[in-house]
Amino acid sequence: MDLTNLGDLVVRRSYGGDVTFRVESMTRSQAIIKGTEFRLLADAPLMDLVRVERPVPSEKSQRARVKATESLERLQKDRKDQDERNQAELMHELHSLSGPAYFEVPGKVLHLDGDPSYLKKSLDLYEKLRVPADGYYVQEPAMADALRSLLPRVRPDILVITGHDGVLKGLINQDLYNLNSYKNSRSFVEAVQVARQYERGFDALTIVAGACQSHFEALLQAGANFASSPARILIHALDPVYVAAKASFTPIRNTIHITDVLNHTISGIQGVGGIETRGSYRIGLPRLRDLSTLKVVPSAN
Repeated sequence: MDLTNLGDLVVRRSYGGDVTFRVESMTRSQAIIKGTEFRLLADAPLMDLVRVERPVPSEKSQRARVKATESLERLQKDRKDQDERNQAELMHELHSLSGPAYFEVPGKVLHLDGDPSYLKKSLDLYEKLRVPADGYYVQEPAMADALRSLLPRVRPDILVITGHDGVLKGLINQDLYNLNSYKNSRSFVEAVQVARQYERGFDALTIVAGACQSHFEALLQAGANFASSPARILIHALDPVYVAAKASFTPIRNTIHITDVLNHTISGIQGVGGIETRGSYRIGLPRLRDLSTLKVVPSAN
């Protein structure tokens, strides 16, 4: 058996090497491991771990990567189509426009993540998609308290609450309706409740909540617009970002189509679900100018 060290990439023999993990911490016989692509935090016997230098992606990982690429391309195409529609509508109404005639105000995201590496990946994707976002690493039990100060300060249109979760092992009478059967679903529910105390309107604040195997029904009942995981499956690390990006660039006069959202996630309908919600995207007129080029005649002493 290869010696396993902190930071190593590993797979689990007992699961057929289906998911690649990084070793986060170790005892003499056990390791805490974190999925590199899926929001999965697990413990495993060291004897079950196989170190991989250059992991060959499993079928599950390969499917996720293909779906992630397709989702990004679809979001970028949606953005391009939206630009063209906006420009065509304004040219028709204002007749004599050349170049972009408007400025954009996409919905602003506040993203709380219980995992710092996933937070960085999420913020990188928001930037790539031109979604304005503030992100904070907050451990799941502290999220509700953190939101009491962050929400009035950031004033987001969209709130993402995510991190690690999962159905607990070793329960004698496993009850999937019971929040005590989940690692962090109760913390996510409490955070959603705090957010809904701050803003009750489902269209004024869109909430995306949950992680792998989270209590989907409890999160919706607490006030989330979108949540994971209806079938209690693993969700991809970036699924919440795709949902938030779709909400950010859907016009406020339009409803975010549930099927559209699910098509933009990697996990699909078994991993993410939700309710009808209006978008947060606005346009403004006229387009913003470069003030350094304006020649202005002062009119005041």
